[in-house]
Amino acid sequence: QVQLVESGGGLVQAGGSLRLSCAASGRTFSTYAMGWFRQAPGKEREFVAAVRWSDGNTYYADSVKGRFTISRDNAKNTGDLQMNSLNPEDTAIYYCAASAFGVSIKSAIYNNWGQGTQVTVSS
Repeated sequence: QVQLVESGGGLVQAGGSLRLSCAASGRTFSTYAMGWFRQAPGKEREFVAAVRWSDGNTYYADSVKGRFTISRDNAKNTGDLQMNSLNPEDTAIYYCAASAFGVSIKSAIYNNWGQGTQVTVSS
């Protein structure tokens, strides 16, 4: 199992940037796929971005492509989500997740989750 703790959320104006970080514990984190998901009030949790551990390939939801960048540092057991050009529709709780079963855009594949960090974008 991997324990995940997110940080870096907060309040930002539209057009601004935030960088979320995910700290992982567990020696096998480097072999897990890592993803970021978000959940806005009254909406289902949705995929944001993911990175495969084996080759570093990245995947993005269409809504964030070109604005968000996912990265990871296996040596440090950390992962980041750089978010630029934020807009009010990006307001949500953001969750870091790790999957022992490969990378996916489906939340059910991820078997380790952080507690979430709130991101609020004001207009």
